Amino acid sequence: MHHLNSPQSPSRERRRGQSVFRVALVLAALGGLSACTSVANLVTPYKIDIQQGNVVTREQAQALAPGMSRLQVRDILGSPLLTSVFHADRWDYVFTFRRQGAAAQQRKLTVFFKDDVLERFEGDELPTEAEFVASLDVRRKAGKPPVLQASEEQLRAFQQRNASSQAAPAAEPPPAPARSYPPLETPGAAQ
Repeated sequence: MHHLNSPQSPSRERRRGQSVFRVALVLAALGGLSACTSVANLVTPYKIDIQQGNVVTREQAQALAPGMSRLQVRDILGSPLLTSVFHADRWDYVFTFRRQGAAAQQRKLTVFFKDDVLERFEGDELPTEAEFVASLDVRRKAGKPPVLQASEEQLRAFQQRNASSQAAPAAEPPPAPARSYPPLETPGAAQ
């Protein structure tokens, strides 16, 4: 007798199971790739801070005065980043700073000489030294500075700990180094 509900052959079931597995694997891979692109939008690689040129602060620019020699200007501002053969009486101080996630900073100061003497200077608004350092320090949080003075109670506790450590018996001193050493050559060796 032949039954209408006969079971399928084992090889056909195996092929069907493999195809279902392949489809599930492809769907899982596509889901993983779509998750990677969304994670890639959230995670960005680290980029180093790039500082180029001469840092010139407001205090340095205020120290300049017409009539100074080139050497005096160089002592205050440092060597210029740009000098030109065609403009020997002009020094350009350029500073750029790039940090990931922040707008690039760029400042310029140009110094003009006449007969090797400072005639004038012009440039961008320059930060004070404190402002410049604060702009570089991204880890510093605005807030109260740490207390640098110990209270009376902290001083007493420190003195008690220090006194108890000094009252402990001292360990034995290390043995003195040997005062006689063996000869460098064996006795009776041919010379």
